[in-house]
Amino acid sequence: MDLIEAHGRAMNEFDTRVRQVRADQWELATPCKEWSVRDLVNHLVQEQLWAPELLAGCTVEQVGDRFEGDQLGEDPLHAWVLAAAAAREAWIAPKALQRQVHLSSGRTAAPEYGWQMTLDLAVHAWDLAKAIGVGAGVDPDLAEELLERMGPEVQRWQGSGLFEPPVPVPADADPTAKLVALLGRTP
Repeated sequence: MDLIEAHGRAMNEFDTRVRQVRADQWELATPCKEWSVRDLVNHLVQEQLWAPELLAGCTVEQVGDRFEGDQLGEDPLHAWVLAAAAAREAWIAPKALQRQVHLSSGRTAAPEYGWQMTLDLAVHAWDLAKAIGVGAGVDPDLAEELLERMGPEVQRWQGSGLFEPPVPVPADADPTAKLVALLGRTP
């Protein structure tokens, strides 16, 4: 599975879950420490807003703080749809994957950034599903691909504060369970 396909699948996973959030669920807790459903969706909206800017060559300093704070307003679903569409368009643009992006950690090849974004979308789709009580599986092929491509990277990130420590799972656990456990979630 290539990055563009994986990213599309992960975005679809998150999109499906956002569309299932009922009006009375925005303040529910999520598996993400200290984040409500609204906080989680806001985080993903912010990330999607950054993608077109970074893929266009902007630096973190140039983007500044314009995407900080509440980006959801009165219509969280609408905010998500607009941000997701802009991000997806930026990712599928000609030569997008040939670029370098300026992240807070330094210059990074666009595909590396893309896989990070894909991982975040998939795992947070699981978080959102758990919070609102809908099917929490991640596309098994996508989960396998993310484990293969991002597993070693995630292990290097351990202790950075990005994720909780890994949670043990049986060797025969399904790919989704292995993926979320690697990122500190209890399947």
